[in-house]
Amino acid sequence: MGAGPGERPCKQKSLSSRAVRKMKLPLFVVLTSALILGLLFLAVYSLSHGEITYDPLYAVFVIFSFTSVVDLVIALQEDGYMMGFMDFYTKEGEPYLRTAHGIFICYWDGTVHYLLYLTMAGAIRKRKRYRNLGLYWLGSFAMSLLVFLPGNILGKYSSEMRPTFFLAILYMLVPCWAGMRIFNQSRAPTSYTPDMVQEEQKKSLLQRPADLALIVYLIFAALFTVFRGLVVLDCPTDACFIYIYQYEPYLRDPVAYPKLQMLMYLFYALPFYCLAAYALAFPGCSWLPDWALVFAGAIGQAQFSHMGASMHMRTPFTYRVPEDTWATFFLSNLLLALGPHLLAFRCLWRPAFFLHAALPSSPQDQGKKQQ
Repeated sequence: MGAGPGERPCKQKSLSSRAVRKMKLPLFVVLTSALILGLLFLAVYSLSHGEITYDPLYAVFVIFSFTSVVDLVIALQEDGYMMGFMDFYTKEGEPYLRTAHGIFICYWDGTVHYLLYLTMAGAIRKRKRYRNLGLYWLGSFAMSLLVFLPGNILGKYSSEMRPTFFLAILYMLVPCWAGMRIFNQSRAPTSYTPDMVQEEQKKSLLQRPADLALIVYLIFAALFTVFRGLVVLDCPTDACFIYIYQYEPYLRDPVAYPKLQMLMYLFYALPFYCLAAYALAFPGCSWLPDWALVFAGAIGQAQFSHMGASMHMRTPFTYRVPEDTWATFFLSNLLLALGPHLLAFRCLWRPAFFLHAALPSSPQDQGKKQQ
């Protein structure tokens, strides 16, 4: 029997009330989150006005350390180590945090970023330098946003977008502003004289075996980056087909995060590999130490999230790394994560090769100065 004339309006009213209810809950989450962050900023500003006046990034680091703890709680809850703390937020606010990629982003933010925030905030209180830590954090924070936010729009969770997503977009303004302030900070002074710089830059590549090894690594990393980029772009060759089905089936996951990650590598990491190899071969590339730190932070965060999500239980079984190729997958991706950190360490350890060489003053010039 068909529905009576009085039943259809009732059904339409019930559907409209459900839709309104579904809109109200996420909006409530956004307003509550904004209110908490606003109150937290007022508390930090009133208690640490001197530190904020000295460096406004102090407020950013303190507030973000609070959000890092929230992210760690979310990750522990989604993995079953805690119960009920953030269920409402993950369901009504950011359901994409319940994906394997979202969980590992939360783990990284709740551990690595949290320690960086505390260290940098402590450095500001003691009026010490934190430029190197800030550059590493900048790369890590930017990479997580550049993959996570577009992945939420393009992946299978795009239909579950909530108003809180627009609050997360505001986070993209933070690394832009923070990056400008961090890059404008003065570098730590070096004890190298012009003669020492020239002596270091006169050495050939064979006299610098560590640099030669790094160049070889960068070449292989660039080739591997091109290969995985072709894999996610559906290259029809047998090698790509075998790799995506036997070694990294996670690249086929419809969540879109792994594909975006490989494209980020292809369009941003690949040029850096080539430029870094050039800077290790030819002296005077003063930009490399700073950007090596940014790149190390970006690759560290990316590889941690990618490797973890590839093997996590939230990833469907057909997209997880097969057991018989687990060692190959783990070693190759671990090397891809360690290499940029070794490059950054080399640049900080002996930066003379990357400094601009000044001509040493001659004895005649020294005599003129004394007169």
